[in-house]
Amino acid sequence: MRIPRTIATLALLSAVGLPAWAQAPSDKPLDPRDTDPIKLGWMVGSPPPADKMIRGRDGTAYQFPQWRWSFSHWRELVPTIEVSRGPNPLVRLTRETRTDLDSVTFMPMGGDKPMTWADSLEANYTDGIVVLHRGKLVYERYFGALTAEGNHIGFSVTKSFFGTIAATLIAEGKLDADARVDKYIPELAQSGFGDATVAQVLDMTTALDFVESYAGDSPSMNAYRDAGGWDASRIGSGVHEFLPTIKKQGTHGTEFHYRTPNSDVIGWLIARATKKGPAEVLSERIWSKLGVEEDAFLQVDADGTPLVGTSLNARLRDFARFGEMLRLDGRYNGQEIVPKAAVEEIRRGASREAFVFGNYPTLQGWSYHDQWWISHDDHGVYMARGIHGQAIYIDPAAEMVIARFASHPLAGNVNLDPLSLPAYRAIAERLMAQ
Repeated sequence: MRIPRTIATLALLSAVGLPAWAQAPSDKPLDPRDTDPIKLGWMVGSPPPADKMIRGRDGTAYQFPQWRWSFSHWRELVPTIEVSRGPNPLVRLTRETRTDLDSVTFMPMGGDKPMTWADSLEANYTDGIVVLHRGKLVYERYFGALTAEGNHIGFSVTKSFFGTIAATLIAEGKLDADARVDKYIPELAQSGFGDATVAQVLDMTTALDFVESYAGDSPSMNAYRDAGGWDASRIGSGVHEFLPTIKKQGTHGTEFHYRTPNSDVIGWLIARATKKGPAEVLSERIWSKLGVEEDAFLQVDADGTPLVGTSLNARLRDFARFGEMLRLDGRYNGQEIVPKAAVEEIRRGASREAFVFGNYPTLQGWSYHDQWWISHDDHGVYMARGIHGQAIYIDPAAEMVIARFASHPLAGNVNLDPLSLPAYRAIAERLMAQ
């Protein structure tokens, strides 16, 4: 494994311009092996020593390298609401372990020397990874604080769950993709969302006076995080009070810009259309039907509103089950969970011309649709993606699903893509070849 070569690749990417949240890596980043939470002894003791203590209320839970522990212990740090698996029996995954995948090699983006799949996992601060092929569990590994029975925060992978629910409600005629948001949420009539369509919110082509940045340099993002109570040390007003304060800036429907408040509007739309809370809807429509291993949970703000753009926590294999259901056109566990028409709409993608404005150098030719990232490549790949390396990667041509949890020191996936995306493709090609 050669971490410096990876950093050189990232430096090359930064030269072409990155979104605001993609911070440039330091010249001497910590070796991933030196940030292992077990090795560092976080939260060991009764109580742990002061220098090994991690708390939600003082912000240490969202500091590196502490978050290599906290991402796998989120419910111990913040208020949450359960997403019930319901009374249905567990559907076990058939295990057909492949012993040849660790040695699969690929060429990193911008690199000049191959890397192995196994080395890429460590270099990208992977906490856990699962590979399904034709629905069978062919590869599974866990690192650091995460175990197969543990939950981990999925960050913006959460968006794709609720985008799928919204696409389902549209297919059922319970939401109108072309209707204005203020038809369903009058409280947003004077905000930047009011005259946007449901489809524009789902595709994040709303024109908003809001800058998504995880570096602490965006007043609008900082206010949003405070409102949602993301930092447990600062309890805010709640997302329903914050969303009406976001103003319009520009013309809706012309440019893609990644902004998480769009997802909170989706959660609000789902609640209005179903007359149920987002956690209950997620449980009833998806989680209780997948035969998952365990309940999931969502973080809530001061009003008890789930943070539907950022906070779903679950077991890794259960995320993989969700991806497999979509690979199978919405059918899983002997039933239709998502209408095939909704799955086909997600896969169709959206405007690649609008996507260019998001400035993603590692995602050339992609689009963003219904809260999913669509590759438009020859395998028909589409992804759910979350900061610090969370992912559900669906490759229909290879009949493959990859689910990953990670705790990378940098937020933007642009910092992981140079290794992850070619690695996923190499695994797909190995599985297709045999």
